Amino acid sequence: MITNFVDELRWRGMIQDITPGTEEQLAKEMTAAYVGFDPTADSLHVGSLIPIMLLMHAQRAGHKPIALVGGATGMIGDPSFKADERKLLDEETLQKNIDGISKQLSMFLDFNSGNNKAELVNNYDWMKEFSFIGFIRDIGKHISVNYMMSKDSVKKRLETGISFTEFSYQLLQGYDFLHLYREKNCLLQMGGSDQWGNITTGTELVRRVTGGSAFAFTCPLLTKSDGGKFGKTESGTVWLDPNRTSPYEFYQFWLNASDQDASKLIRLFTFCEKSTIEDLERQHAEAPHLRILQEALAKDITIRLHGAEEYEMAVAASRILFGKSTADDLKRLSEKQFLEIFNGVQQATISRNEFEEGIGIIDALSAKTGFLKSNGEARRDLQSNAISVNKEKVGENYTLNHSDLISDKFILLGKGKKTNFIIVVE
Repeated sequence: MITNFVDELRWRGMIQDITPGTEEQLAKEMTAAYVGFDPTADSLHVGSLIPIMLLMHAQRAGHKPIALVGGATGMIGDPSFKADERKLLDEETLQKNIDGISKQLSMFLDFNSGNNKAELVNNYDWMKEFSFIGFIRDIGKHISVNYMMSKDSVKKRLETGISFTEFSYQLLQGYDFLHLYREKNCLLQMGGSDQWGNITTGTELVRRVTGGSAFAFTCPLLTKSDGGKFGKTESGTVWLDPNRTSPYEFYQFWLNASDQDASKLIRLFTFCEKSTIEDLERQHAEAPHLRILQEALAKDITIRLHGAEEYEMAVAASRILFGKSTADDLKRLSEKQFLEIFNGVQQATISRNEFEEGIGIIDALSAKTGFLKSNGEARRDLQSNAISVNKEKVGENYTLNHSDLISDKFILLGKGKKTNFIIVVE
């Protein structure tokens, strides 16, 4: 059943520009719609989730999503609103990037079932057949230089300089639309608002070459309420690849959204209904310290990308860091998760042989590790109930043994609420 997904996107704040006739076409029949992904890295990042969500909404509304990975255009680089020309990538790097992106897209779109199953295409497959002379003769003649220079993405670069390579990018992207229009009956292209110039070059090329009608709409570019760049943290880009950004870090990124941003993000990145979101906003307004909006957003998107088990681990890790955990929470962590959470915490190593007989807590705090300066300081802190092992308070007679090990390797010592120390048993 075809549903009006433009209306759905409007109330979510996901429509900026739209060509005339787009809604009428989408209401009339199942329509193939595509979004392009630039393979500049072997993983997509959270900014890529908006075009992914556009494709997911299209598929849920009964339309056919096409994800285009730019194996050809990635060799050139899109100049749109970039201050400098991009570094050109070699074919081996591009292929590695394309493989990584393709795998990630399959986590969001259904490529296997239904009349509107998703399709993945690579524009290198058709662009490789073109010679330079063939392309400028058969395609370039349809679009004037005046038309190309009128695009904001080009005009902004004329002052600093733009190479012919990047200037030609909009023609290549325009041809992608023409090719998909001819070969896949693809009538719609979607993308970020910075792509409007490239996208409308495609609709114009379709009109001039075939006499047919192609359609387009764009989504506003996402910025944070404080003016910062969305998808960036102090540690860098937030990636979809768990080896680049761990599920815990991914979960924390959404959990740390401001109240103002959370209202916007939950509309953009979840499929929660309008009434559900408004109810969450009311609950949040009544008790903002509970961060109800952020919790709902972080849970939804972390499970969708990384699965329920990794989400539960991320929640457990958050409890650990913010003092609401138990030893059981710690012992559920893998070695990788433990090290991610306690990155930068001071460590000392004790041999496994030495550990066999057990180690008294006073020795463990001072002589064996240097965590505390002396046995006397260790006793005073133990007597004042300031010392914990794996987040649980212990006394002077406590002995560390194998039952304390996390991932059969680590013990977390604590003094007060904020000072931690790791014993590594090897």
